[in-house]
Amino acid sequence: MRGEVHRAEGKPNLTLELTPECILVWRAMETATNIQLLRIGDVARQTGLTVDGIRFYEKERLLDQPQRTSGGFRLFTAQDVERVQFIRQVQELGFSLSEVKELLVLRSGSVEACSRVRGMLEHKLLKVRHHIRQLRNLEGELKSAMQQCDTAQRSKRGGRQPCPVLEPVGQKRKGRQ
Repeated sequence: MRGEVHRAEGKPNLTLELTPECILVWRAMETATNIQLLRIGDVARQTGLTVDGIRFYEKERLLDQPQRTSGGFRLFTAQDVERVQFIRQVQELGFSLSEVKELLVLRSGSVEACSRVRGMLEHKLLKVRHHIRQLRNLEGELKSAMQQCDTAQRSKRGGRQPCPVLEPVGQKRKGRQ
């Protein structure tokens, strides 16, 4: 690709030869009137995410490549900050990175996306309910183990008996039969 940039009256004029590998990305640079650009540390403070977390989102293409200063510092817009906050919000709901990517695509769409989003939320809810059942089972097992400890402490069978919870599984079964 060959290209030239000419400035006329303060506005860039671009001349490009279009080739299959040619990609032109034009992002507005900071102007004194309407766009405030933030460095990565400012974004981290505003969102509660670490600088490394923001770089990770960028690497995973959850964020667009940010503009950079002449010194190479990343510059983020208010929209970037809002996007990071959205990503964090849906991750806190339990969505994986691939699901977050899909939600970001759907987010840029229209109301028709609601049916797909609702389906994703319903699937997530089913998974949460399954985890709750598993946690209730675990709670029951922990209570049972605590009762075994309580019983063993009350009886203090013959002095130095091992804690029944720490006995090998096979010995517990033999002792109960």
